[in-house]
Amino acid sequence: MSITDVLSADDIAAALLECQDPDTFEPQKFFQTSGLAKMSASQVKDVFRFIDNDQSGYLDEEELKFFLQKFESGARELTESETKSLMAAADNDGDGKIGADGMFTSVHSMRDLSSGSIRDRGLKPGDETDLG
Repeated sequence: MSITDVLSADDIAAALLECQDPDTFEPQKFFQTSGLAKMSASQVKDVFRFIDNDQSGYLDEEELKFFLQKFESGARELTESETKSLMAAADNDGDGKIGADGMFTSVHSMRDLSSGSIRDRGLKPGDETDLG
């Protein structure tokens, strides 16, 4: 599987361009620009499996350090502070690992925060798929 089987190469390039300099990676912005925020749970899990180097079912800080390189081999490594920020955003239980469900929750909670909450937009919880 290639990452471009589920994400647009143009969207990936745009997302990587936004964070090409050290300490400019912002998870919410990356998830939006790359198209991850618009993906279904199964699509996010496909991306997760691609990022999970050792196929352990979890991402640790060492794997997150190379997060951008999973989208484009020539991309830079995340800095220590960026790695910790991404871990904090997606490690729901504080165990120092991110599971596929944690990644999906993180991607979509960031999407919901950036576009307004479901309640603020007058939508019912079942209407989540209508969020931009």
